[in-house]
Amino acid sequence: MITTSEFRKGAKVELKGTPYEIIDFQHSKIGRGGAIVRTKLKNLKTGAVIEQTFKGGEKVDTPNLEERSMQYLYKQDEMYYFMDTENYEQAPLTPEQLGDTVNFLKENMVVKVLYHSGAPITVDLPIFVELMIAKTDPGYKGDTASGGSKPAVLETGASVKVPFHLNEGDIIKVDTRTSEYIERVK
Repeated sequence: MITTSEFRKGAKVELKGTPYEIIDFQHSKIGRGGAIVRTKLKNLKTGAVIEQTFKGGEKVDTPNLEERSMQYLYKQDEMYYFMDTENYEQAPLTPEQLGDTVNFLKENMVVKVLYHSGAPITVDLPIFVELMIAKTDPGYKGDTASGGSKPAVLETGASVKVPFHLNEGDIIKVDTRTSEYIERVK
């Protein structure tokens, strides 16, 4: 159990059997009434953000969460298969559970999988991943790194904007949070 006085950004709470992460919170005291805490909560299963108000001192359950290091193996039908790096158990996840992370999943990549009550619910990618450019317009002599950008499709199917001087086959570093090009990998 966690009380409203212990709320912090990033803290995990459970409401009606669903795990949430506190994105933002604000303690308020109005007149003679008791204090209230307004929060913005992110559903860890769906990614949806809700607003919830709690009374001051109210107790909220903490979810039974576990983070495991797992390796992405392959995609079969509409399921993505991951293997626990410690006990070699395999866990299938759906595209809905993965969300936008499917755009950056590469075979043999090690990721963090969040489990709630023994079932996998979401995947956390590394902040930066290195991927090869599979398709883009050719670069021309004289194009510079600071002269604009062009669309490129990566080996995973993700689409990002890259500088004009990059070509197919180049390996680049991409920020998985914003889907932005960071740098070319030598």
